[in-house]
Amino acid sequence: DLLQWVFVFPEESNTTHVLVKAKPEEPLLNFTVCLKSFTDLTRPYSLFSYATKTQSKEILLLKSRYGEYQFYVGGKSVTFRVPKGGEDPEHICASWESTTGIVGFWFNGKPWPRKGLQRGYTVGAEASIVLGQEQQSFGGGFEAQSSFVGEISSVYMWDMGISTRAVLEAMNDNPWEAPIFGWGNFPCKMVGEVYLKP
Repeated sequence: DLLQWVFVFPEESNTTHVLVKAKPEEPLLNFTVCLKSFTDLTRPYSLFSYATKTQSKEILLLKSRYGEYQFYVGGKSVTFRVPKGGEDPEHICASWESTTGIVGFWFNGKPWPRKGLQRGYTVGAEASIVLGQEQQSFGGGFEAQSSFVGEISSVYMWDMGISTRAVLEAMNDNPWEAPIFGWGNFPCKMVGEVYLKP
């Protein structure tokens, strides 16, 4: 149970990451990922990387540039432009459904215009899930220049799409729908210089 705690990534690294030990039992036709981050980085960085042995960018959430998030499913991506804040933590959620390819994106609880990506695709279940690094290969291939420096918290993943109301609940660490993993039950392994702090 990590409620009231955050992961602190204090410096650029090609090794430091958090390995999430829970994963879907079946391939995914729908999913949602939410998390909160706090950083003053202006270069690109990876937040959430879900790789399979056949596709390193099976699911990837990264900040590709200042004021822009990039969301990958099955190696293809869409981009969402957001306000160029920087002083406050940013909460994001991204959802995807296979039947339509529709991607939902929420920034600090507010829905952005939906986009389309990889209609008919299936996300593999045999996954390596990592916070704070981008996997160039299954479970590794990290590069310091895309590593995260700052704080990550309130990480959730569901095997379905969720509503704006559910996004707000996750933002407040009080999700109504049971996730595959979430901040109240977050099995993980911290590797390298990453710390759990209140």
